[in-house]
Amino acid sequence: MGPGAPWRGRRLFAAPRAATAVLACALGALALLGAGCGAEEHVNDPRPQSPTRVSVTIGDGAVTVQPPRIAIGPEPSQQIPQNQHAGQPTVRSNAPLNVVFVAANLTDVDSHLEVRGNGKDFSSQPLFADSNVTLQTILPTGVYRVSAPGISGAKAAKLVVGPRRTSSENDLLLP
Repeated sequence: MGPGAPWRGRRLFAAPRAATAVLACALGALALLGAGCGAEEHVNDPRPQSPTRVSVTIGDGAVTVQPPRIAIGPEPSQQIPQNQHAGQPTVRSNAPLNVVFVAANLTDVDSHLEVRGNGKDFSSQPLFADSNVTLQTILPTGVYRVSAPGISGAKAAKLVVGPRRTSSENDLLLP
């Protein structure tokens, strides 16, 4: 073996390793650059409002809706205590409102909950005597009648859905 023999083997393997490392770094940089580029469009539309709850009580003489008007003004459930002096983001819209009806039948007669108005008809699952049921609907702005067919003498209640929509952007624990 000659005087340069030990270096010869190292040079043969050192050059391809360095070239491979440089090539890998260049490909990694290209991948990062390509992933970070592109058209970014972030429309600043407000987040949808969390569902509005409406309580319905069905008695022998009438159907009671509480609150009788929703999406009219600031709703107490939408005000956040730490931000109560700051204005809440609002949107005036004719977009439909997500409403959850929670109905309690206080009679001895089985029925179901009906919501009618604005050319829309919604009906719940059977509402048995002395039990409750929920009905989730999407209601456009307008006036609706909430009734319980089959219960004689139970006068229908009026529900008004206004144009105000509150963003849920400051509500906690929402997706």
